[in-house]
Amino acid sequence: MSLDRAPRRTLVAVGVLTAALALSACGGDSNGKSGGGGNTNFVTNTGGISTVAEDKRTATEKIAGETLDGEQLDVADLKGKVVVLNVWGSWCGPCRAEAPHFVKVAADLKDQGVEFVGLNTRDFNKQQALTFEEDYEVPYPSLYDPNGRLILFGFPKGTLNPQSIPSTVVLDKEGRIAARSLMALDEKKLRSMIEPLLKEK
Repeated sequence: MSLDRAPRRTLVAVGVLTAALALSACGGDSNGKSGGGGNTNFVTNTGGISTVAEDKRTATEKIAGETLDGEQLDVADLKGKVVVLNVWGSWCGPCRAEAPHFVKVAADLKDQGVEFVGLNTRDFNKQQALTFEEDYEVPYPSLYDPNGRLILFGFPKGTLNPQSIPSTVVLDKEGRIAARSLMALDEKKLRSMIEPLLKEK
């Protein structure tokens, strides 16, 4: 191996590792800035929640697959409702911290046309994810995405895509990306992402 090839290989390896860590990191950038590229047309609030004006929103790509319970789920079928997509892993401390808040808000807003869907990732042992759901009595389904494919390919470039674990993306009633947080959320912040969308026609 020549000396000039070694640094190049090292740089490529570091680049790949950095990209993997960016997605698998537990916790994340709390400033809400997107790294997806392009013009996102979003505004970041002081609480680290990014939002998109109604006329600037973009639909997700296909987010569908098998849930932890073995059922098939396609997020597109939930159009007409506000959809909360929460990226989580059973091994993630901040995910455990926010879980009770998600369970409570999901129960409170179910009758108002809000659906919650988890995107479980980096849990290569599905049983650990199922145990997490049992422990926190999670009432909504989670798509099983151990390799992060739905997270990487379900959100168009330049949109408010999830970039860390946990991340939360809220879709409006048309299935368009309306808000995102790259940090663990309490009940107040979670509601602040959802409730404005319920007022939209």
